[in-house]
Amino acid sequence: MAVARTAEQYRRQLCGLLPAGPAWDPELVPEIDLVLTGVAVEFSRIDARAVDLLNEMDPSGVSELVPDWEAVMNLPDPCLGPNPPFEDRRLAVRRRLVEVGGQSRAYFIEIAVSQGYPDATITEHRAPRMGRSRFGSAHFGTWAVQFMWTLNTGGRKRKGRRFGVSYWGERFGTNPGDPLECLIRQPAPAHTVVHINYD
Repeated sequence: MAVARTAEQYRRQLCGLLPAGPAWDPELVPEIDLVLTGVAVEFSRIDARAVDLLNEMDPSGVSELVPDWEAVMNLPDPCLGPNPPFEDRRLAVRRRLVEVGGQSRAYFIEIAVSQGYPDATITEHRAPRMGRSRFGSAHFGTWAVQFMWTLNTGGRKRKGRRFGVSYWGERFGTNPGDPLECLIRQPAPAHTVVHINYD
């Protein structure tokens, strides 16, 4: 991660670049130091914005350029609703860029974790069959049970909006409308039935 130089560092650098001679001596001409100090402040501001831009190029640190990333990636996702919270939009940008997809348990757990459920687990249901089931250890059901699975959320940890990760106009102190069900059901295998167990 790049670090911007301070105004004092720029001032010292500019002083070191001054040509030799009495016309450029800060002790003889104090106005030179005032000019260099003013220019150094502006250089430091421009350097800080350049560092911000470098950080925004990577979706893991994106904040100001979320709308631009969304335009490139065909976002916001319809699963997030008509007016998604800023943090969910930023997560969608990150996921869209690095996500490979999949149908494994780990993939669906990762979706739940990205939505604020770090303790998510998946329970796969199996249809009981002779030779695989024991009396008293499994519930008998229909053949369709083998296509059912449950996402256990384990309780939501990400709590509402807060300063530094939200934008102006976003409501503080409440959890957003939950897009978890849509984000899970959209990539789920077509022949399966998903249940979501909110603890």
